[in-house]
Amino acid sequence: MNKISLDWRDIEEPSWLGKAEAFALRALESIGKDNWVLSLLFCGDDFIRTLNRDYRNKDEATDVLSFSMGDSIEEEGNTIFIAGDIVISIPSLARNAEEFDVSRDEELKRLIIHGILHLSGMDHEDNSPLQPMLVEQEAILKTVQGERIL
Repeated sequence: MNKISLDWRDIEEPSWLGKAEAFALRALESIGKDNWVLSLLFCGDDFIRTLNRDYRNKDEATDVLSFSMGDSIEEEGNTIFIAGDIVISIPSLARNAEEFDVSRDEELKRLIIHGILHLSGMDHEDNSPLQPMLVEQEAILKTVQGERIL
């Protein structure tokens, strides 16, 4: 069974946290991940900018960051994978949605999947839609749309 912990920084508590959790669980299931533990943290641009500066030496806000733990523990006879943390900036998400002419809901789902794929060990050299990770991201997005989050 997968587990998601939820948190927020520099923004009001989102009313849709439970829906984001449900979506992330569906996304994990769709790519065959089981016994994963990860966190989703939603924040403002200042918070993610600080993380981006401190951990990636990029002094700018970004839409999503993933911090992989990659540790396993044994719990009640099961191997639990501590995947890591996904941090999503809500203001950056809104800018992306406008720039790419998609709904905020779709963009949030895309960023959750993007973070999960990074925690799975995937990466991309640039943001070209032809990058294998981004092709996979869009394929997953089509299969797990489900209920609206936002």
